[in-house]
Formats: sequence, C-alpha cells, structure tokens
Amino acid sequence: MTRSDRAGTVGDTPGGDVAGAFPTRHHPRPEVRDLPEEPRRYLRLIGPGIIAAGVGLASGEFILYPYIASQVGLVFVWAALVGLLTQYFLNMEIERYTLATGETALTGFSRFWRHWGLVFALLTYFANLWPGWSTSSATLVTYLVGGEPRWIAIGMLVAIGLILTLAPVVYVALERAQMLKVAAVLVLFAVAAVVAVGAAAWSDVPQVVTRPRIPVEELGFALLLGALAFAGGGGGQNLVQSNWIRDKGFGMGAYVPRLVSPVTGEPEAVPSTGYVFEPTPDNMRRWRGWWRFANVEQLSTFVLITFVTILFTSLLAYSTVFGRDDVANDIGFIEIEGQVLGERVGTWFQYFFWAVGAFALFAAALGIVDYTSRLAADVIKTSYARDANESKVYSGLVWGLIAIGVVVLLAGLDQPLVLLVISAVVGGFMMFVYAGLLILVNRKVLPAPVRVRGVRLAALVWAVLLFGTLSVLTFRAQLQTLFGG
Repeated sequence: MTRSDRAGTVGDTPGGDVAGAFPTRHHPRPEVRDLPEEPRRYLRLIGPGIIAAGVGLASGEFILYPYIASQVGLVFVWAALVGLLTQYFLNMEIERYTLATGETALTGFSRFWRHWGLVFALLTYFANLWPGWSTSSATLVTYLVGGEPRWIAIGMLVAIGLILTLAPVVYVALERAQMLKVAAVLVLFAVAAVVAVGAAAWSDVPQVVTRPRIPVEELGFALLLGALAFAGGGGGQNLVQSNWIRDKGFGMGAYVPRLVSPVTGEPEAVPSTGYVFEPTPDNMRRWRGWWRFANVEQLSTFVLITFVTILFTSLLAYSTVFGRDDVANDIGFIEIEGQVLGERVGTWFQYFFWAVGAFALFAAALGIVDYTSRLAADVIKTSYARDANESKVYSGLVWGLIAIGVVVLLAGLDQPLVLLVISAVVGGFMMFVYAGLLILVNRKVLPAPVRVRGVRLAALVWAVLLFGTLSVLTFRAQLQTLFGG
C-alpha cells in the first residue's frame, strides 16, 4: 500500500464549493478531502527546515559574511537576521499553500497563468548552471590532500548524480545528508567557541545590536545588499519548500506520493493535481495544529541554524583575520583563515576547519542540484506532460544539469563577473515576483479561514518592496561598476 493510499483512509468528504475558487483553465479542480490529523510528535517530522538551512549554508555563510566581518567587524550581522526573517515569512506562505492543497506553490501560480512554473524553473536553472558549490568544495579538498580542483569537482558532480538517482526515496537521502552537514558545522562551532575564539572577540558580540550600520564606503553597495537579501538561501530554494514538506507528508501533502529512484525505488500511483478541505470544525482544528507545527519547525531549524551559523562564522573570521590586507572575497579566504586557525590552535584544527567546509559546500551542491531539478520536474509533470513519470523526469534533469557542469569545468571556464551579477539579480527578482504571486494565491483560492491576512500579509508586501528595491539597486550598482558612470 502506498503512502497516498494510506492517507486516503483519513476520509474523503463530498462537496465542491470550496474548490470553486481554484482556476481550472490550466489545471483540474482539486479533489475535496479531509485534512490529515495534526502531528502529535514533532521530532519525527522535523526535516524540511533543516534541509533549507543545510542547502542555504554555502558560500554566503562560509565566505561572504566572514569576509565582511574580517573587514568591518560584526556591525553588519544584523542584516542576516532581517534577511532570514523576511525569508521565514516567504517560506511559511509557500508552505501555507502546500499544507492546504498538497500542490506546490508553482502549481498554484500556474493555475493563473500556465507558464509561471516554467518561468521560475528556467530562472532557477539560469542562476545555478555554473557548478560553483562543487568547485568551491573541491578547492577546499585540495587544501587537505592536494590535487586539481577541476577533476575533483567533476568527481563530486558524478557522485551527486548517483546519490540523487539511486536513493530509493530522494527526500530521505537529501534529509540525511543535510542533517549530517548541520551536525558537522555545529560541532565545528562548539570546538571553535572554546579553542579558537578569544575573549576579546566574544566581548565584541554585542556590537551586532549596539553598533549596527551599513558600511557602504568600505565594502560597496552591491556586496552588502546581496548579503542582506540572500542570507540563508533565496531564489528558487525558497520555492522548493513546497516540494520538501510535501515529500515529508505535511498537511494535504500526505496524499501525494514522493519522488523515488527510477532504478531502486518503488513507484506509487500518481494522484490528481491537488486537494482541498472543507473548513469544518474538525478540519480547522487539524489545520491549526499543522500550521503551528510548520511555524515551529521553520523557526527552530532554518532561521535558528542559519543565523547561528552566520554569527559564528563571522565571529571566527573576526577573531582571526580582522583587519588583514590579504583577505579576498572568494574561496581563497578560507585558506587564509584556516592557516591562521592552525597557527593559533594547532594544525589539527586547520584541517578540521577545511574538512567541514568541504563537506558543507558539497552538501550544498547536492541540495542545489536537487531543488533545481525538482522544481523543473514538478513543472513539466503538472503543466506540460501529465502522463510522464515524474521520478524519471527528475533523474533526467539531474544528469542534464550535471552534464552541463562537467562541460563547463572541462572547458576551463571560470565564473565570470557578469554571471555573478546575473545570478544575484535573478534571485532577488524571483523573490520579488513570487512574493506578489503568493499574495494572489493565498488570498484568492484558499478556503477563507486559512487565507493570509494581517501581519503575514504585511510581511509579503514588505518582501515585495524589499526584494524589488534591492534587485533594482543592485543591478544599477553593478552596471555602474561594469560600464562606469
């Protein structure tokens, strides 16, 4: 019996009025069912927020914020909290739609215009074509054992493809990898807090709240705006929260089968596009339980883990290389920091630091390949090829993205500045657009008692204004840098 079969025993309910608000021009009307029982034990359902934190803990957390701290101290760490809280509200509105319908947010957008999903999938691909995370991880591996980063990165890409296409349930493999990564990072910080961070640095931590500022003159406008806007993830990663909580069985997602390996997995029956529940007293009780749990899960994992990571990596950099002239805003920064840690603590900690960084960036690459391919597979399945096997489509997209990365590496291409600019602008532009679309779908089609309102609606409006403004200002600043004037 499949997961969707088991979930079906919760009890279908007759009726259709509650489904009448869903546009049906591009997708079928959702089926009316009862909302599954609210979670009683939280621990077994914790996971999607940890994946979001794990995938998001990449070069921004290990390079960008530490670089800022090395140059100006801890005065800009506050921006990470602003960015994270904004993304928290975005993630919860993405989760709201999936909890209530079992559909992804992209499917909800596509009910109003068929090609919205394709637009976001292409933008996500565009931002992630260059295999930057695997190359960064490979570079750290060379600090440990030597070798050529390009060939190590190619080996990592192949390993990622095998992991994502041979794991019987893709979500489970991804969740375990990200949990291991987060555990390794937290162990690093626990050790560093005792042996690497000096008393003087600890005493300066209150600067985060007592001396906040925007050091534009020292670091430039685009760098700081990028750090504020994209702390912890951003772009397509936030959208895939729908897919991850659905695979974990949150809310109405319990009716939808998970992605499995076309080689080792057991295929499950494909359901209709989505579901919706009548707002009966029992269903609303279950809804409040699911909504409460989803908020706790996201705050205690994604927001907390990401902020602690940014704070500690910034503190570690501040305590070791603050004020040095030879610190560059690229992966080479990690080599310098590791060497200083080795001099201060011992050679063992230098290699431990690099090893954790290498694994963290590899796990980020694993998550990036997954969510890029997962978004596209969902779009293809729901909007363009409804009879297709989504697991096979996903696997093909995984290997296609890896093939592109291998070609880029074999061609010896470095990441050009223009691509960096485009990637940053694309991520901010995506959040600007889908924050507005979330207002549309979560106000117009969901049952009235579960629609977004009040503070959370204001948070979506804030996200539209923030990411729209930052995208425009960052793009303009980069154009001035590239072309002068």
